[in-house]
Formats: sequence, structure tokens, C-alpha cells
Amino acid sequence: MKEEIIALSEHFWSIRGVFKVAGILNIGTHASLVKQKTGKFILLDAYTLQGELKSTVDALTRDGQDIEAIINLHPFHTVHVRNAHQQYPKAKLYGTQRHLEKFPELPWQPELTDSDAFAGLFADEFEFSVPAGVDFISHNEHIHFSSVLAYHKPSRIIHADDTLMYLQLPGLLGKLKKPEVTFHLTLASALQKRPLAAQEFRAWAVQLAAQWQDAEQLCAAHSAVLLPDALQGRSIPSRIQTALAKVEKVLLRHEQKYG
Repeated sequence: MKEEIIALSEHFWSIRGVFKVAGILNIGTHASLVKQKTGKFILLDAYTLQGELKSTVDALTRDGQDIEAIINLHPFHTVHVRNAHQQYPKAKLYGTQRHLEKFPELPWQPELTDSDAFAGLFADEFEFSVPAGVDFISHNEHIHFSSVLAYHKPSRIIHADDTLMYLQLPGLLGKLKKPEVTFHLTLASALQKRPLAAQEFRAWAVQLAAQWQDAEQLCAAHSAVLLPDALQGRSIPSRIQTALAKVEKVLLRHEQKYG
């Protein structure tokens, strides 16, 4: 994945970023810039903007003056949080409890991004969803399954971090195996160790596909954007249902163990 900004609609831009593991393997990361009906902008997730990428964002937002808020949706995506705030210090800063604890010196808004109070602030244009039956902030920092998913209703675009993936393999592998919408591979570890957790997750995924049945594009972190041209007659909600079917064995094993 290279650094670039992709216009997905007249109100929505996907920022594709670089994130290297151990300084070598680039697994990518992302953010999204969204223009509201008011003319003000929202930045979904944080990324340090540089060079042409920053010039493009600044040109759209009057040098950042029109960025109203930076909304951090994944508890464990924290690398760019401080830099994004320093680049656009006038934007209201929202995050999860882990963001607040990790950067207590930053001017956080009181509404946590996984709360109903936060969702109500942006309900005119966005819907937000938090996975059920899984730990939102895991005690194991290697489990990055859960995040707040965002749906921009005017553009019909889902912005998702690790929870929903759309993995596009590079080179020859990408030609041999078509990219698919999947749930993050840490689901088995993220499920809460109690009865009904698997059932709650299953119900949440079914509800997500039904609630966002008009979705036409999916922006996924660490992977790619699922564009309308790539749907090939299979809608995003149906792909979410297929992704759920593929983890059914994981959910059944959990139910057998915990009841």
C-alpha cells in the first residue's frame, strides 16, 4: 500500500497510508476525510499527513480550518494520534477510553467514540456500530479485532478498521485469489469468555448487514477499498453475511466451550 488519497464521492476521500511492521513489512493503514452538509470536515481516524497528501487535504479544508473533528475509532490505532492533533489543533478530538489513558495531555472531548452520546452528535450524517460479544479493548494488546465502524449515509460508504477486512494480496497472489470481505483473524481470541457471547456477535453481524444494506463501498484498514466496480453483483451486505458464515465454526466452538 502506498500513500495516496482517493476520492470515493464528492463528499468522501479515503486516505491510504503506510505502516511498517518492524520497519520492514508495510501492512498499510488508513483514514477518511468526510465533508459534511455544513461544509465542515470530519477526519475518521488519525494519520500523519505529509507532502502531496497534506497539500491535497489542506486545499480541500482551507489549510485545515474546516476540519471540525478528528475521530479515533480503533482503541489500538494510536501511532498517529498526537501528530494528527498537532497538525490540526483546532479540530475537536474524540477517542476511546484507551486513547484518553494513553494521551492524557491531549484535549479530548468527553464523549467516547464507542458511546451512544458520541453517536448522537453526528447522527444526521453518520451511523456508528460497536461489535457485540467481543472485548472492545482487549487486555491482550495483540488482539485488535474490535473497533467502532462508521457509515456515512450520504455517500453510502463504510469506514472500518481491523474488524472488517478487505484483503487484496499483492502481485501474482492477488491475481490467483480474489480479495474478500472477512472478519479479522483474531475473532476467536476477542470473543468474551462467557455464555451467549458468540450468539451476540452473530446477531450483531446480521443486524449490521441489514442496517447498512444500502452500503456501496467499504474502506478497510491495512488492505484496500472495495469499490462499486469490484462488487460483481455481490453487495457489501451480502459479503458481510458471507464473512459471518466463514467464521461460523469459530462461533460454534465458542458456544460448545462456554454454553
